[in-house]
Amino acid sequence: MDDRMQSGGQQVGKASIQFKEGPRIIGAASVVGQKEGEGPLGSFFDVIEPDPMLGCDNWEEAESALQKEAADLAIEHSGIVRNQIRYLFAGDLLGQLIATSFGTVDLEIPLFGLYGACSTMGEALCLGAMAVDAGYADYVMSMASSHFASAEKQFRFPLEYGNQRPLSTTWTVTGCGSFVLGKKGGNVRVAGITPGKIVDMGLKDSMNMGACMAPAASDTICRHLEDFGRRPEEYDKIITGDLGEVGHTILVDFMKSNGYDINSLHMDCGMEIFDNESQDTHSGGSGCGCSAVVLAGYILPKLQSGEWKRVLFVPTGALLSSTSYNEGQSVPGIAHGVVLEHC
Repeated sequence: MDDRMQSGGQQVGKASIQFKEGPRIIGAASVVGQKEGEGPLGSFFDVIEPDPMLGCDNWEEAESALQKEAADLAIEHSGIVRNQIRYLFAGDLLGQLIATSFGTVDLEIPLFGLYGACSTMGEALCLGAMAVDAGYADYVMSMASSHFASAEKQFRFPLEYGNQRPLSTTWTVTGCGSFVLGKKGGNVRVAGITPGKIVDMGLKDSMNMGACMAPAASDTICRHLEDFGRRPEEYDKIITGDLGEVGHTILVDFMKSNGYDINSLHMDCGMEIFDNESQDTHSGGSGCGCSAVVLAGYILPKLQSGEWKRVLFVPTGALLSSTSYNEGQSVPGIAHGVVLEHC
């Protein structure tokens, strides 16, 4: 472990931060669509919206409504009032973060708009925890969302086109997860973080994002274990965001080549949220909202109860846009690691 940690500093190894006390997650909420509610984790989510439009005029407005609903519910669960939250770290998949911009305007909380593709929930938790731990805020909110129809419209094809999807594709989750972080309260803390770096293996298949993101996940997990001087067995679970079936296999192989066997410990939010066969989601779930709602609805309660003592939460993102794809660019990946502990 880095000498600076021993002397009271917080920097660990090449890229990580270990918090002495660790900001606490004092409130969380998950709001999902009907398909997500019909999946294996449906009973764990706070709200299941039967109307994919949420009473709005278009898909983008619907995603904004998801954010507003999840934010209000997380604040309610935290036991504090809205004006106690100093900063909001949030993002989505849409151009110029329009779901976040329009969805959070009524909160009247200073906003740091984030884009890390499907890794955004990890990025938001990293930055939120850093702000609270450093004393820049007593309370912050970290949040991320996605919507199947808005993502299809922007990145792939209009729903009316009815295009066929290869088996390597994932299904964008309609949902939003929101978290309130504070210095005290709650029994789950952010104990450390390992921000990820961009890893580009030159892959160009936007219909196989699991393959594009898996190398980045492996890079972050390996660096995290090296920085903290730990073995995979010191975690109850190592949880990625949305690699799906294809990405899971690639990640396990990459980790084995680096001397780590995580097959029995690895869990992927995209593999958990849907039943791929009965729900026709192919490789699994994806989107910013995928890891966000699984964390809020399923992972966090297991940590709160003490069933899990420590997990490494690693949301994964494919950094492409419709512009870069049409220009023939590759699809770089990124993954951010967040250590969550029962305390």
